[in-house]
Amino acid sequence: MSREQDIPRGGVSHAPEQLHDWSDGHGEESKLQLLGGFLPARSLDKLYNCLVGFSPSQVFRQTVQLLGGFLPARSLDKLYNCLVGFSPARSLDKLYNFAECAGLQLILGLNALHRNPDNSWNSSSSLSLLKYSAGKKYNISWELGNEPNAYRGMAGRSVNSSQLGTDYGVLRTLLQSVRYYQRAQLYGPNAGRPRKNAIVLLDTFMKNAGSVVDAVTWQHYYMDGRVRKVEDFLKTRLLDTLSEQINKVFKVVHSHAPGKKVWLGGVGPAWAAGTNNLSDTYAAGFLWLNTLGMAAAQGVDVVLRHSLFDYGYTHLVDQHFNPLPDYWLSLVFKRLVGPRVLAVRVAGLQRKPRPGRVIRDKLRIYAHCTSSSNHNYVKGSITIYIINLHRSRKKIKLAGTLRNKTVHQYLFQPYGADGLHAKYIQLNGQKLVMLDDGAFPELPPVALRAGRTVVMPPMSIGFYVIKNINAYACRR
Repeated sequence: MSREQDIPRGGVSHAPEQLHDWSDGHGEESKLQLLGGFLPARSLDKLYNCLVGFSPSQVFRQTVQLLGGFLPARSLDKLYNCLVGFSPARSLDKLYNFAECAGLQLILGLNALHRNPDNSWNSSSSLSLLKYSAGKKYNISWELGNEPNAYRGMAGRSVNSSQLGTDYGVLRTLLQSVRYYQRAQLYGPNAGRPRKNAIVLLDTFMKNAGSVVDAVTWQHYYMDGRVRKVEDFLKTRLLDTLSEQINKVFKVVHSHAPGKKVWLGGVGPAWAAGTNNLSDTYAAGFLWLNTLGMAAAQGVDVVLRHSLFDYGYTHLVDQHFNPLPDYWLSLVFKRLVGPRVLAVRVAGLQRKPRPGRVIRDKLRIYAHCTSSSNHNYVKGSITIYIINLHRSRKKIKLAGTLRNKTVHQYLFQPYGADGLHAKYIQLNGQKLVMLDDGAFPELPPVALRAGRTVVMPPMSIGFYVIKNINAYACRR
């Protein structure tokens, strides 16, 4: 075991005891809410390439809320340039084939509000779906419902947490009754923000069904979708709410099932479909990257993003399937950031607050081992990603073992006169857009000479790969 090194400025400690494994699934979730119509073939190619950018499948998960246990035919009209008239079974076929071609793992969310007169879950149509999918040998994971703590407000009826736990037990029994899905993954309850009613629901759910699910899911949205000011997206107090809520969820989950995996089953800048001209702009990237870094540091196994496209204003691509700023951040994150988290110590940030005050840093620094799937970097490389919320530039000097190593910079800033409201982003000064054939552009780094100070412009986001450092924690 290596000795922890206290590196005074911009350094990374390499001690294995500081590490937390974060599953490869730093992914995004798309709950497809598709309207009618169809996609031109060229648009479908562009969408396909966007999805492939997140493969392998562990990284990007799509959850489709099934109505009455099956997928409405019109949902896949738009994806597959189909005309009308195919069956629900063929809808699922097309969805699964599309996901498989793009290298995605599919999670199907079943309708928890399909109820019997005694308020127990009516599983008949779901059993038919399971048998059909098993006959096709579809590798699907499952979930039941979405934000059950909000059913009364959203649907005018409620399902208490004890009953929901029982329903999950019924679904697990159904899965075990279908030979192909006896070992299928089951996730839930996908509760809303862990405030009072959601925490009570989660606690009772864990008592009744904690052993039934393979991972516990919940959702986090930073603010009300009616927020209209970009300044609200930059508040450090807002960014820190995620850390507080992660702690609440872990406390409940591990009091009933120590070691149970916890997933952030839905995340976005704002609830109620997000905020137009904010949730889909460069400003939202600060919240998104903060989510990925903070969740990893605190031991969340998987992050699912809501949504890919079409629903509200929190999507990753626009109506023409052109990537929005959060998409490019997600893509570079996936390419550079590995699952192993490293502790960061930065002189100037590790100061003690005065009594009764909390320090909320506007310069946020996270570090991971570089992704082993990126063949441009050898094992032992480190990726640092930085959020600068200051309205002035900040200099960071890498010290200790990092001082004399070549660094590759991937610096993101808004593109154009819209500033933080921009829907285009630039990487190292170059505007990012898909090529005419729907393929990705090159995403080349800028090489910083060894020993050079890292300069973060105001309101910028940067990824920095320290090459060939041969870090012990990242060689294993």
